[in-house]
Amino acid sequence: MLPIDLSGKRAFVAGVADDRGYGWAIVRALARAGASICVGTWPPTLRIFTKSLERGKLDLSIPGGGQIQFEKVYPFDAVFDSPADVPEDVRTDKRYVELTGYTIGEVADQVRADFGAQSLDVIVHSLANGPEVQKPLLETSRGGYLAAVSASAYSMVSMVQRFGPLARPGASLVSLSYLAAERVIPGYGGGMSSAKAALESDTRTLAFEAGRKYGMRVNTISAGPLASRAAKAIGTIDKMVDYYRANAALPEANTADEVGWTTAFLCSSLAAGITGETLHVDKGYHVMGMPAAPQL
Repeated sequence: MLPIDLSGKRAFVAGVADDRGYGWAIVRALARAGASICVGTWPPTLRIFTKSLERGKLDLSIPGGGQIQFEKVYPFDAVFDSPADVPEDVRTDKRYVELTGYTIGEVADQVRADFGAQSLDVIVHSLANGPEVQKPLLETSRGGYLAAVSASAYSMVSMVQRFGPLARPGASLVSLSYLAAERVIPGYGGGMSSAKAALESDTRTLAFEAGRKYGMRVNTISAGPLASRAAKAIGTIDKMVDYYRANAALPEANTADEVGWTTAFLCSSLAAGITGETLHVDKGYHVMGMPAAPQL
């Protein structure tokens, strides 16, 4: 038996807001493997998330027995590196005004204060946002394009800069990408395809730089589409899932848990020789050169 054992490891998972997306599936897989879990949640969704936790509305069950228990839930907005970056209209917004310490640098400092230096073994970047995602690239504004790259790609660079010093030797960072980084996906606009391409390129460069500086492995998972709450913003997510189901090498849609299991593997000692990779978890859809199913 060759188990995935993350006992005694601590994970920080950025981008968890409910129990339906990839972030939650990753949390569940890491917890099942024995890791302790901290999460970073976007301030506009923080209150709903914490209330749902308190009221038992989220599925905390771990397959095989037990329940997910969070060491700490941090407010986390990966668009901002430090308090000086937060504009006045955000700082005074009703969803932010009572919060402090939600920038990337501040959260890293708080993790250090809570658990000490070199206290992380797993860092997960499950973050993506493009305010103009429903617009074709030709109609995307400069502001919308840069916002997509900032939230979805540079945020990983910033996390490595600030969380890297907290990483123990052999630590692993995993992010989530999408096939639009490599191929044209109509409907996935607003600069998000460019952001995912940047994320994958940065994965390779950070694998070298963070590997030499922190001994950290850096990989990304190119996951198939999932009809999560966040993905509903795309507008065509259900059609995308159906198309994958009909045309993937394995004629089915991938599940959130399959991405969670792959993340647990990449963060374990079983993947000690893997870094700088974009690993597709999409039932083999990415290898297809033409539709497998008749198009009506």
